[in-house]
Amino acid sequence: MTAATDPARQAELLLLAKRRSAAARPAGPRPGGRPSPAPLSHAQHRMWLTERLGRAGALYHVPLATRLRGPLDTGALAEALTALTARHAILRTRYGQHGEQPFQEPVAAAPVPVPVVEVAADAADGLLRTEAARPFDLAAGAALRALVLRHGPEDHTLLLTLHHIAVDGGSLPVVTEELAALYAAALAGRPAELPEVPLQYADFARWERGREAELDARVAEWAELLDGARPVPLPRPAAGAGRDRTARLHTAELPAATVDGLRALGRRHGATLFTVVLAAAFATLARATGAGDLTLGCAGGQRSRPELRRLVGLCVNTLPIRADLTGDPTFGELLGRVRSAQLAAQGRHEVPFDLVVERLGAAARGQDGSPLLSVTCDLVAPTDALGLPGTAAQAVELDLGLAKFDLGLFLEDGPQPRCLVQHAEGALSGPDGAHLLADFVALLTAVAGDDGLRLDRLPVRAWESEHPAVAALLADPRLGEAFVLERDGLPPLAYAVARGPFGVPAAELRAALRALLPADRVPAAVTLLDALPRTADGAVDTDRLPGARPAAQETPTAHRAHEDTVRTAFGELLGSRPGPDGDFFVLGGHSLVAVQLAERLRLRTGLPLAGLDVLEQRTPRALAALLAGRADEQRAARARCPAGAAGGGRPVRPGTVLVTGATGGVGAAVLQELMAQGRPVRALARPESAHLVALDGVEVAEGDLADLDSLRAAARGADAVIHAACTFTRHEVDVAAMRVLVESWQRGGFVFISSIDAYGRPVDEEVPEGVPEQLPVTAYGQAKLDCERILLAAAGDGGRGPAAVVRSPIVWGPHRRLREQLRWGATGDLFQAARAGRELVLPDPAADGRSWYGASWVHSGALARAAVAALDERGPDAGRVVNAVSGHLAWSEFAAELARLLGSPSAVRLAAGADPELARPWRYRADALAGAVRAEPGEDWRAVLAAMVR
Repeated sequence: MTAATDPARQAELLLLAKRRSAAARPAGPRPGGRPSPAPLSHAQHRMWLTERLGRAGALYHVPLATRLRGPLDTGALAEALTALTARHAILRTRYGQHGEQPFQEPVAAAPVPVPVVEVAADAADGLLRTEAARPFDLAAGAALRALVLRHGPEDHTLLLTLHHIAVDGGSLPVVTEELAALYAAALAGRPAELPEVPLQYADFARWERGREAELDARVAEWAELLDGARPVPLPRPAAGAGRDRTARLHTAELPAATVDGLRALGRRHGATLFTVVLAAAFATLARATGAGDLTLGCAGGQRSRPELRRLVGLCVNTLPIRADLTGDPTFGELLGRVRSAQLAAQGRHEVPFDLVVERLGAAARGQDGSPLLSVTCDLVAPTDALGLPGTAAQAVELDLGLAKFDLGLFLEDGPQPRCLVQHAEGALSGPDGAHLLADFVALLTAVAGDDGLRLDRLPVRAWESEHPAVAALLADPRLGEAFVLERDGLPPLAYAVARGPFGVPAAELRAALRALLPADRVPAAVTLLDALPRTADGAVDTDRLPGARPAAQETPTAHRAHEDTVRTAFGELLGSRPGPDGDFFVLGGHSLVAVQLAERLRLRTGLPLAGLDVLEQRTPRALAALLAGRADEQRAARARCPAGAAGGGRPVRPGTVLVTGATGGVGAAVLQELMAQGRPVRALARPESAHLVALDGVEVAEGDLADLDSLRAAARGADAVIHAACTFTRHEVDVAAMRVLVESWQRGGFVFISSIDAYGRPVDEEVPEGVPEQLPVTAYGQAKLDCERILLAAAGDGGRGPAAVVRSPIVWGPHRRLREQLRWGATGDLFQAARAGRELVLPDPAADGRSWYGASWVHSGALARAAVAALDERGPDAGRVVNAVSGHLAWSEFAAELARLLGSPSAVRLAAGADPELARPWRYRADALAGAVRAEPGEDWRAVLAAMVR
């Protein structure tokens, strides 16, 4: 018996081969034990940047909706979700920033709430989409939330919404499997029999970041393979926003026999079904664009290592597949080329594509700044249902209508196969998308039966290559001819010829183009000509077009200082000082540099600027013009509110007031009130939302409550503080932030906007200002009390001025955050019930011997006036507690008006068994600030409620 046939010897040789393979392979991530924080992985960093640039919205939300029929124990579900987040730290990780570098850090495990809303099944879709799109606060540390819609006693829809920064497709089976096990254990009242989690995602991120030097040679290989590659040329529509991520989805069923034919085709060529679909996508796009060199992006996993297969986290990479489509190959030959390119890419799947993009620089982008991998292809499966023991589960398809890529071509392989084409509104027109789907289906059908078809014979229509500005100009009946000159690295130039003897204003034409075209397709100028210059063969002679050859351009004097500042900042971050028209991408810029450049220019100019502005404007000249325009806007705003006029004759008061929470509903109102009085303001805002407050002369201090260093820097030099920010759920952060603000407070007054929840549950219905709290006090109220005590203990000490605690009830006002609170906060259950047309059941005060149950409320404008007034009060005491209450209304009044505004048939009924949280009999007196909170026109409760609902 030889070694080849001896089973024992075979086993020995196999073990030896495995050991050699393991020894040759670089070590994978290991459980850390290192102190947090940890760096972000490359994939996380890309998403974090997208958030910072203001492009994300709900783009990276991962909703999982399941219809559950059978008994559902929401208490056990909450317990299971809490246990799941305790097991996987990435689900409770916050994202902060030290200097210019982001970090991730897990927060302490906390109960995961499971709100329940009663709604009819046929009315659930809108509510599911609204909840799935609700923003995450990445700085707060919750990447998972739940909502249960109750359609009947044993009929529910469960929605889990996760943020993609914490999970990928490979994580979801682990999440759903463990949640089912934890739910079963919670139902049985026993611990779940799940293995310990050996590796946390932060360990993976540290490992990946630690390999960058090791991977440098492989990054160079990628860069060499992608040298000269360009984004797929898409026929941008003649209308819409160039960066609009709103998605269009086109679908068509594909016969199962066709998919079987595609599988058989793959087997003949040693390829998977995915590779066949990928080759079909290449063929479709090659015929549509006429290009012989295309690069598509495909999702790649980083889970080939055994230790990563059950890791919850973002273990994904984007793989560039570059295929040679020249020479009119047969589809079988093309499949072989695509298979080779795919295998080459998969062999480098652990090389983060972000590193490759950095190496490629401007070569990884198109002329309009579009990224190299703007088109993707994939083989997808129908969404699995989240099964919970004791229930029958059915997946609910939930599409948020957003596109991560400009274009995606997909085959859904399920019981009923489908072809899908998804595209961003700003990348492709609806008709072009529908035609592309039809061609993709036709091509798949054709090659399933004959892989010998040549590329030039495949049934795909070519896209029009004409610039969309031409069609837009020719739509004007006053114009007879139009031409657009594309320029490498610069915006295009447009030329037009009028039909008659009367002139057409060029500025009017360009304004029309700005309204019709994506920003990156708008020509830099429109020039009116008597006739287009022509060559002997009748083609437009581009060399004779005005402006075709770049000439020295004059910069308006008002812009020159800004332009010099911008060019200097470009040089500092990109290595060389460019000319006025130097392109950000051509100079090597990318998303992170855009954020850094915007931060640097905000600091130097005092003007609002976001990273997205840099990506859209791209040149020092354009950015300087943008900054000059914003400076003009600030001057105009000051002119509209001159000193001594806006404040009723009061002079502008010296001294900068620091305002926290400036992007929230209360802080924004405080900001407006201070600005109306002509007072210098410094607003604390996160970098990604700083542009929301950096207007009309407001100084922005970037930071948030969880970044204590940023709080210290923001308070430095301030002459007064109005602290209007809070986290609502992370009370330890609120208390730590208050300590730091008080330590940094050196002079002037300090106003803290607190809550009437700090009173607890008073014995008397009439609650004067500042009476001691009565137990029990909610956790939120206790956090407010703790913060109040820290502030009042320091007031008047060490040069500090007086302090005031302004306790407010529910705040209503015309701000997005306040509208969200109306829908989901203390009044959320009533709002959702009224919207669903359900009966509004309220506690009966008479049944409890009370005269009244209802809501105390304050208008955001009145609260802002009260806070500023409290800042100016100079009483004998160093610290005091006051109330800011606009009024009180019974719950029955509120509920009836809410139903009327929503057009709801909901009836109001008083009952003993209603929500005990609504059993609030207290009327809070507002004495010291009564004048400030007195209602102004439009601040009555009916008017503000109507504005918030509509």
